[in-house]
Amino acid sequence: MAQRSVLGPHLFIFYTANLADEVKQHQVNMHTYADDTQLYLHCCLNDTAAAVTRLEICLDDVSHWMAANRLKLKAEKTELIWAGSRCSAEAQLGSSRLSVRFGTEVISASDHVRVLGVTISSDLSLGKHVANVCSSGFYWLHQLRRVRRSLDTDSIKTLVHAFAVSRVDYCNAVFAGSPRYITDKLQCVLNAAACLVTGTRKFDHGLSHLLHGELHWLDVPGCIQ
Repeated sequence: MAQRSVLGPHLFIFYTANLADEVKQHQVNMHTYADDTQLYLHCCLNDTAAAVTRLEICLDDVSHWMAANRLKLKAEKTELIWAGSRCSAEAQLGSSRLSVRFGTEVISASDHVRVLGVTISSDLSLGKHVANVCSSGFYWLHQLRRVRRSLDTDSIKTLVHAFAVSRVDYCNAVFAGSPRYITDKLQCVLNAAACLVTGTRKFDHGLSHLLHGELHWLDVPGCIQ
């Protein structure tokens, strides 16, 4: 929902429903969640210039529509990414890095953008997102380890799940079909979380039993399925 809006979630959706019709006129796809809006389209490598022109016109019309409806499309919060296979991104888009002009601002293409908490890379790989999830998870586990002695088992379990395990579970559907080295990195966060809750060490035996038998946690591949 827009900042400082007096409308509830449902009323805000109704208020901005006509925006989708405005975008469709330019043959651009749109996905919205609250006040977060993504515009996206598909094009061949030799049609990128035409796609940029279409997107610029669409952005101008969206900005005018929002201004007419007392909303604002902020250029400083607008991000651009060209996504494709690793070969196409490096061969065609990597050298040109086509930007999009929005009003008086020029929005340059980024290698990574964050969409609803998921980091999307231009080559559609998950490496950057996994690194962010693991970094955040281990950070909070390190913070909680400092106060572990002052908490009982139920309290530390609740905090670990809220600050660390939930980050591994969030939007884990994007990991469906991922190779083993991806899920293994996330599994390390769960293993460290289990060690913190139970007071065991990293290389102690029986970690699998702790995860499944005592904490009733699924492994990362099981959570994804």
